[in-house]
Amino acid sequence: MYGGGMTKTNPSFLNGVPELLVLRLLARRAMYGYEIVKEIQLQTQDALSFGEGCIYPYLHYLEAEKFVSSQRREVEGRNRNYYELSSRGKKRLAALEKEWERVTVAVAAVRGAQHA
Repeated sequence: MYGGGMTKTNPSFLNGVPELLVLRLLARRAMYGYEIVKEIQLQTQDALSFGEGCIYPYLHYLEAEKFVSSQRREVEGRNRNYYELSSRGKKRLAALEKEWERVTVAVAAVRGAQHA
């Protein structure tokens, strides 16, 4: 617990996790930034909550690195920038997922957990 009795949802050891989650979501379908923010909250049942101030810089970085591409679309009278995974982004996602698996297995081993 910290400040005001609220639980901290994103401990500092989660650095890099937003990139993994954004790429994983975009591997499923094209999405716009705020939609990604809400989808992370929904799918993690609010265990993780990355605001737009976190997600948009990742999207800009991912686009600059050519891991994603973006396209402006008008939906229901609103212009939104939709992002989708590139072939280079698919390779990046595979590498991140492999690394995440390695880390989680290692942490589980130290914690004494059984890994299936």
